[in-house]
Amino acid sequence: MAAVLPLVGIITLVALVIFIVPFWFICKKAGFSPWLSLLNLIPLGSLILLYILAFAEWKPLPPSPLYNYPYPPVPPRA
Repeated sequence: MAAVLPLVGIITLVALVIFIVPFWFICKKAGFSPWLSLLNLIPLGSLILLYILAFAEWKPLPPSPLYNYPYPPVPPRA
């Protein structure tokens, strides 16, 4: 039984990383502090964070250089 405890700890850490890392990037891209992703550590924290992200005003991202054409692209010719 004592050999299972380290395995449970490792599985718990992996599960936390699986939940926190995506929320970290979502918060960062939405213009919020990435530290909000740590709300996932408390019970019902994921639900609170989901509502924050769903109903808050997101800052728009700057235009990507890939899509920032000075003129519309020419359609392909057959």
